[in-house]
Amino acid sequence: MQTIGLIGGMSFESSAVYYRLLNEMVRERLGDLASAELLLYSVNFEEIVVMQKAGDWAGAAARLGDVASRLETAGAACILICSNTMHLVADEVASRVSVPFLHIIDETAASLKAAGCKRPLLLATRYTMEHGFYTDRMQRLGLDIAVPEAADRTTVHDIIFNELCAGKVLESSREKLMRIIERERAAGADSIILGCTEICLILDPDNLPLPGFDTTKIHATAAIDFALRQTAVA
Repeated sequence: MQTIGLIGGMSFESSAVYYRLLNEMVRERLGDLASAELLLYSVNFEEIVVMQKAGDWAGAAARLGDVASRLETAGAACILICSNTMHLVADEVASRVSVPFLHIIDETAASLKAAGCKRPLLLATRYTMEHGFYTDRMQRLGLDIAVPEAADRTTVHDIIFNELCAGKVLESSREKLMRIIERERAAGADSIILGCTEICLILDPDNLPLPGFDTTKIHATAAIDFALRQTAVA
């Protein structure tokens, strides 16, 4: 089994989900007491949030790139950023390492296309929904992304940062998200991307009015596929 390198802490709530999923997947595939070989570097999210709010994406890229390099030096055979938003600097981070970088957008696009979806609704932070890096990359991969209207984008962003990242899961917020989904379904969305690694804490992708795609689980599955495939080849 190859060692998986995780850049986590953004937020630690979703990093904990990654850790659980990775180990559960290995146990399911290998049985008995098998668990994942991984290295987790958890950053101080507050420092990253300050950079996000200031638009200091170069600083964020340098910080995460340094973490990626440390993980590779420590023995990671692949690198993951455990955050959709911070894939805004994915190219810069990937350039800092020689091992494979597993891109959450690419893995999610592959899952959507395999399911025959063409017009997914993206629910994510404001940075992910508005900066273009996500929708542009998805478009290049053959998918036409829908995003909520401005007021709904603010609602989704605030639920993520003010509640989910702080470990709060409120039924009233789940209801708000479901109303947003219904509006976008009426506007033509054919599926839903849980495009923030915390959204799986409040929305069950298998209990939505449209097919749901949990980016956290998709990303974790790609990491385990890599780690175990490389082992099989060796």
